[in-house]
Amino acid sequence: MEVVAFVGPSGTGKSHRAIGVAFENKCDAIIDDGLLIKGTKILAGTSAKNEDNRVQAVKRAIFTDPEHARVVREALHNPENDVQRLLIIATSDKMILKIVAKLEAPKPIRTVYISDIATKEEIKKARYSRLHDGKHIVPVPSVELKPHFTGYFADLPYNIFSKDRKQANASDRSIVRPAFSFYGKLLVADDAIYDIVRLVADDTDGVAALRRARLRRRSDNSKGLVIRIEVVLYYGEKIQLITKRLQAHIKQKVEYMTAMTVKNVDVSVRSLQVKKK
Repeated sequence: MEVVAFVGPSGTGKSHRAIGVAFENKCDAIIDDGLLIKGTKILAGTSAKNEDNRVQAVKRAIFTDPEHARVVREALHNPENDVQRLLIIATSDKMILKIVAKLEAPKPIRTVYISDIATKEEIKKARYSRLHDGKHIVPVPSVELKPHFTGYFADLPYNIFSKDRKQANASDRSIVRPAFSFYGKLLVADDAIYDIVRLVADDTDGVAALRRARLRRRSDNSKGLVIRIEVVLYYGEKIQLITKRLQAHIKQKVEYMTAMTVKNVDVSVRSLQVKKK
């Protein structure tokens, strides 16, 4: 099996163009927002657009749930489905790597970026549809999608993206309005992240106390979070081993619970404490 990646920010029209990109790159199946699609059929998976909020939608899209990942992975590697080349749609190169790891698929042989195939005006129009109307596209007919989706269905995409699009071609795509489109933006407070860090530190063997935690992030979170903590360790423990374990656990838990990318976890050991017997 070979993999082609299709990458672009959320709401820029990737799903709308997925079928065309798959055809041009000779892909016979698509991974899009938690679904494995071949032709006009959903082979396996649950749509991220069926989740109640954005955080859960992101988790669904990157196959965080082990059972969801297992079902799609088995369908993907099932000889009866005969998937030779797979198009994976994601918002970043890092997300692509997470998906291929979960599905035990090879790394991409090629990456197509939305900015390479869509004009600025087309991307702007797609963003407007997403932000103002809450409309998301799924590259399958609505008849196929309805058993998998409990949200609201909207008009077909040819009414939005192009007046000249033939209705016959548009039948391969459906527009849905996920529940989280009506909830607005979901914000993760810094205090929530601090609580996650504190709980992880308390649960890590060898850590006596968390003295301080600081958080730095860009306004759009595009570069990821940088978490800096100061800890007290127990005397006699292996410092390097504990700090590496703490870094890994904090990154894993924060990303899992918030769907935000953690770029760095910097750990500073302030002092040592003798463990009470």
